[in-house]
Amino acid sequence: MEDKLVTLAIHTFEKAQILKTMLETEGIDVYIHNVNLIQPVVSAGVRVRIKESDLPHALRIIEDSKFFAEEDVNVESGPKTKKVLIPVDFSDYSIAACEIGINYAHKVGAEVMILHAYFTPYFPSAIPLGDTLAYQINDDDTVQHLLKRVQDDMANICNLLKKKMDSGELPYVNFSNALREGLPEEEIVAFCKEYNPTLVVMGTRGKSQKDLDLIGSVTGEVIEISKVPVLAIPENVPFNSLSDVKNVAFSTSFDQRDLIVFDKFMELFKDFDIQIHIFNISTSKDEWNEIRLSGIREYFKKQYPDAKINHTVLDDGDLLLAIEKFVRDKSIDLIAFSTHRRGIFARMFNPSIARKMLFHTDTPMMVLHS
Repeated sequence: MEDKLVTLAIHTFEKAQILKTMLETEGIDVYIHNVNLIQPVVSAGVRVRIKESDLPHALRIIEDSKFFAEEDVNVESGPKTKKVLIPVDFSDYSIAACEIGINYAHKVGAEVMILHAYFTPYFPSAIPLGDTLAYQINDDDTVQHLLKRVQDDMANICNLLKKKMDSGELPYVNFSNALREGLPEEEIVAFCKEYNPTLVVMGTRGKSQKDLDLIGSVTGEVIEISKVPVLAIPENVPFNSLSDVKNVAFSTSFDQRDLIVFDKFMELFKDFDIQIHIFNISTSKDEWNEIRLSGIREYFKKQYPDAKINHTVLDDGDLLLAIEKFVRDKSIDLIAFSTHRRGIFARMFNPSIARKMLFHTDTPMMVLHS
């Protein structure tokens, strides 16, 4: 029986062609679907499909070639302007993200960039894309019409934010906006390399999303691959300013990388009066004995003498349930996760704890990479 075709990736037309050439060189048959035949170069939602039996081989090739990896860029030395990047899809929860991002920027003296990344799917969506920031368009729509709609939506959200500033609902900050065409998660990460923000603030539907949306959520993908700290704001967030945050949880296994990440976290929150609750992401009792905890306490007392920090060992059993109970018991307002860069194979078949929590909590979440 002939192998059925499976979708390996969804890319812009140009990237799909590069991936196709790379795989065909290794003897894998590749089929590109959903191309706009009239204007192929403007097709963004292009599916790269292969035979199911070739999937393991293809994933190994992609992983080895680092096709999806971010390239390191040289950042100019000198004083760094604080910047907050806020990707939006013009939904209510992205407006909530704007409010929190603007309030944070005002508190720390940063400028703000409102970003919308969009693509033009010329096919019925068959894969759940979650927060894909996408527009569904009819066959008779044109790219020009779509761009006009996007520009109008961006103008509307910017006008709304200006009105909130004029009325005193939001503080005045210097903000601008940008539009990018392409797959949102790729464009957001690419824009981060250009703009070099201090923090990315993104809205998410949070706990109401289905587990299947783990595959396609833009926020979920960005927190996995972005080198910039990402603050995910669920739609039901009870506040619009991080100044209202009193209890922050920070997850760690306390290897050397986590201590470096914690220092980044403290830098982001140095202007805020918060109680920090350190909790373990390992449920092994051996790793969290009293001697180890004592050493951790002494380290933080020495490094951060003015910080209010305590430590909690989570209950045994299901880690997500243990975190949820911890959040309730300690009245946690925000959860911070230290996570490490992983390959595409690991991301596809073993989502990180941070990504899983994104869809199991209505508590705002910050993800920082070592």
